[in-house]
Amino acid sequence: MAAAVDLGRLLGAVDLSCACCLQYFTEPVWLTGCSHSFCRPCIIEYCKGRQRAGCPLCREGFELKDLRPNRELAALVNLIRQEVKEEELETRHEPKPSGAVACSDWSSAGRRRGEKEYTSQIKSQITKDFCCMKEYVERQERNTLMFIEQEQKAAQEKIEETIHQLCVEVNKLTDIKAQTSNLPEGHRYKGSPSTMNKNTFDEQLNVVKSAVEGLKRKLEILLLEKYAQQFPRVQPPDCYQETSVCSLSPESAAKNPEPMISSQFSQWADDVTFDLTRVYKRLAITAQNKKVMVSSYPTDYEPSPNRFCISQVMCSQSFSTGCHYWEVITKDSDGWAVGVAHGMIGKRDKLGRTEHSWCIEWLGPKKQLSAWHRDQETLLHKDKPWKVGVFLELQKKTVSFYSITDKEVLLHTFKINTSSPFYPAFWLYSLERNGSLTISHTNRR
Repeated sequence: MAAAVDLGRLLGAVDLSCACCLQYFTEPVWLTGCSHSFCRPCIIEYCKGRQRAGCPLCREGFELKDLRPNRELAALVNLIRQEVKEEELETRHEPKPSGAVACSDWSSAGRRRGEKEYTSQIKSQITKDFCCMKEYVERQERNTLMFIEQEQKAAQEKIEETIHQLCVEVNKLTDIKAQTSNLPEGHRYKGSPSTMNKNTFDEQLNVVKSAVEGLKRKLEILLLEKYAQQFPRVQPPDCYQETSVCSLSPESAAKNPEPMISSQFSQWADDVTFDLTRVYKRLAITAQNKKVMVSSYPTDYEPSPNRFCISQVMCSQSFSTGCHYWEVITKDSDGWAVGVAHGMIGKRDKLGRTEHSWCIEWLGPKKQLSAWHRDQETLLHKDKPWKVGVFLELQKKTVSFYSITDKEVLLHTFKINTSSPFYPAFWLYSLERNGSLTISHTNRR
C-alpha cells in the first residue's frame, strides 16, 4: 500500500508524455545539451532532413549524435504500463456461470500456483524498477546539489571581482577630480594650456562613467541571479487596458530624460509592459516591468496556467483597433525575436512558427536577421539592429518592423489575416548567456 501511495505521488510530479506526440514515451532519449527527453522515433522524425536542429522545447541546438538513452525514464514508463496491464487483467476476470462444471482439484491447484508465480514476478519487477528509480533520483539529487554549490561559489567570486573593479574605477575618478580642483583659477580660461587638460579630463570622465555603468549592469545581473528568491515579488496590475500612456512627474522626467521618437510614429506611441503571468520562469523581469533578462535560477512567480514553457514573454497590453507603436532595445542580447502574437498562443508555441504569430529574429551564431511566420523564414540581409520599432496598423491589417538609429529603416512588413487582439511578444535565444531586452520609453507628441 505504501508503494502505491509513493507511485501515485511520483506520477503527479513527473510528466511521462513526449512533448512531440503527447503519448507515453517510447524508447525515450535525452539531449545532452538541455537534458530534455523525447521519444526516439519522434525526435528522429523531427530532425529528418536537417543535420542540426533546435530542441522543440527550448530551441537549444543539437545533432542526432547528442541523443542518449534515458533508461531510468524507460523503466518508469514500463512500470506504469505493467500496472495498467495488471488492472486490465483484474477487470477481465469474471466468476464462472453457476451451471459450469467444477474443475478438478489438481487443475485448481495448478492455476493457483500459476497466479502466485505471476504475482511474484510482478512484485519482483516492481521492486527492481523502484530501486532503479530511487538510484536515479538520488544520483540526480547529488548532481543538482553539487551544481548549485559550484554556481554559488562562481557567482560570489564574480560579485567580489565586480565590486573590486568598481572601487578601482571610483578611486580613479576621485583622483582625477582632486587633480582638476587643485588647478589655479587663471588656468581654466578658454585657449589656455589647461583647456587641453580640461578636455582630456572630460574624455576620461566619460570613459570612467561608461565603465561604471557597465559594471553596475553586470552587478545587477549577478545579484539578481544569486538572490532571486530574496527579491520582493512584483504584483501584476489588477486589470489591463487595451492601451495606456505612460506619465512621468516633472522631477522624474528631469532626472531621466527620454528621447522623443520620430514624428513619423509619435502620435501612435504606446507604453507597454511585460506580463508577469506570461513569462518563462528562467526569465527575470525588472525596471518596472520594462526589462527582461536571462536568469541562471528560476524566478519565484505566481502560478499561472498560461506561463510559457520556453524562453518567451508577452506584454500585458492588447490591441484590436487603430494604430500602435513601441520600441525595444535589443543591443544587449546575441539572440532574440521581437513580434506580435494572438492572445491564445500556446505556452509551448514558438514565436513566428504558428499561424497567429509574426516576428523578426536575430541569431548570434548565424549572424543573420530573418522574418518568421507559419514556420517560414525570410532572410532580410540586414545588420543587427540595436533598437527595433514595431508599428501595428490594424485598419490595413499589417505589422511593420523598423531598425531605429538616427532614422527609421524598414526591415519587413507582414500582412495580418486575423482581427483578434494582438499582444507584443518576445523571445530570448540562449539561456546560457546573460542577455536582456528593454522596452524603450516613448513619449507621445
